[in-house]
Amino acid sequence: MPGLTATADLSRVEAPVTVKAYLMCAFAAFGGIFFGYDSGYINGVLGMDYIIHTYTGLPYSESSNKDVWTLPSWQKSLIVSILSAGTFFGAIIAGDLADLFGRRTTIILGCFVFIIGVILQTASHSFGLLVAGRLVAGFGVGFVSAVIILYMSEIAPRKVRGALVSSYQFCITIGLLLASCVDYGTQNRRDTGSYRIPIALQMLWALILAIGLFLLPESPRYFVKRGQLDKATGVLARLRGQPHDSELVANELSEIVANHEYEMTVIPQGGYISSWMNCFRGSLRNPSSNLRRTILGTSLQMMQQWTGVNFVFYFGTTFFQTLGTISNPFLISLVTTLVNVCSTPISFYTIERFGRRPLLIWGAAGMVICQFIVAIIGVTDGDNPAAVRAMIAFICFYIFFFASTWGPGAWVVIGEIFPLPIRSRGVGLSTASNWLWNCIIAVITPYMVGPDKGNLGAKVFFIWGSLCAVCCLYAYFLIPETKGLTLEQVDRMMEESTPRTSAKWKPTTTFAAAMGIEDGHLKQDIIQDVERKGSVH
Repeated sequence: MPGLTATADLSRVEAPVTVKAYLMCAFAAFGGIFFGYDSGYINGVLGMDYIIHTYTGLPYSESSNKDVWTLPSWQKSLIVSILSAGTFFGAIIAGDLADLFGRRTTIILGCFVFIIGVILQTASHSFGLLVAGRLVAGFGVGFVSAVIILYMSEIAPRKVRGALVSSYQFCITIGLLLASCVDYGTQNRRDTGSYRIPIALQMLWALILAIGLFLLPESPRYFVKRGQLDKATGVLARLRGQPHDSELVANELSEIVANHEYEMTVIPQGGYISSWMNCFRGSLRNPSSNLRRTILGTSLQMMQQWTGVNFVFYFGTTFFQTLGTISNPFLISLVTTLVNVCSTPISFYTIERFGRRPLLIWGAAGMVICQFIVAIIGVTDGDNPAAVRAMIAFICFYIFFFASTWGPGAWVVIGEIFPLPIRSRGVGLSTASNWLWNCIIAVITPYMVGPDKGNLGAKVFFIWGSLCAVCCLYAYFLIPETKGLTLEQVDRMMEESTPRTSAKWKPTTTFAAAMGIEDGHLKQDIIQDVERKGSVH
């Protein structure tokens, strides 16, 4: 390690983005497929005749009276929300596991926990076992959804980090589409295959991800955190397509090490509880810095759920069934998921061209307009077939705005804003917030729109539209611009600027230069200090 070098200006020279780095991140993003599929298959299953017949005891319906031929609101609420409850706790636990065993290992563990839950669901022939299986699967999804963002953010080159992390959201949309296709194909079966086929297929996605991750490297920042600098050097060389003694690899490693050392000196150290408390109290120099980041990450994921998009993907089929002029609500759900898939890749370009902040602001504004139009049409002329078609069209426009902005944007930002000492727990807490609000919305929405409860129908879009207006203001006042910065530069930017001035901030120094190691190498005392600290954490 003594031969490592560093320059004062990391923005001056940088390793090229290799095909290997693209493929590594793209494969890691594959975890989004089973996340999306698991979220999406339940949408169609809850509307299947066999499930309704089995869980309610009603005879098979040949009529279009869907007000009667549907699951009770409490059953739909529990079946959908219990997954999010498990995922909430899984995401929180994942932060500790990612620091203890590694990012890659935690994701693999999540895959196998998820498979156990899927087996329980597939074997179910009663309401209780299906609910239990979704709870167990939720823990696995929590592990993966929290750590996959952390992992991708830490291995991706800064120039394309936003686009690559956005591919995770793209894979979620593919999972939703696959779920809709499978549901569409099995909807008319009048045996257990109607729901067991969509459920069991999930094991394939988890197995592919788990097996593939054995071939991918661990995050170099995890090795720095554990004091294993030789391994960190090897991984960086592999990711950047450079030799181990490359100056480019040394520059990047020096900045990661210097940033970690800086954060370790200003963040109060202590035991397990104290380390968790660091997410809420900040540094010695700025007591509220980490609290600000934790609030930003958790509230951003809350806002993503407030857009209401999961209403369409969780309850779209049953909602479209209440619109009497639609002959095949399963087909409409398939169309909405297809729009979701086709719209997300737009963010690969726009999130790096225009930045995170503009996308979130204008995306929320677009959703507000579409949702209010849907609500107004539904209230004024909801029985007119032409009006219903217009509602569906604007729901598709609404999904377009979400999929190209808030869908990927929220995941990208939470992967960038936390310093290394608290990054795994910060991302875990933010992801847990996503699933907490996902659970809350899944619980209350059936009671809001269910024919046997609130029966809001299309009026529910007034609520989602109002919340999206809040999201627009939130993004304008609170979201910083992180485009084009390394994770270490994001840390510096958040100390030296405000959200509305962040886009103009430029790095003038590095953590390596601030520690006096710009003269050519990481000093032996720094290496020993990192290795010593890593051995006790």
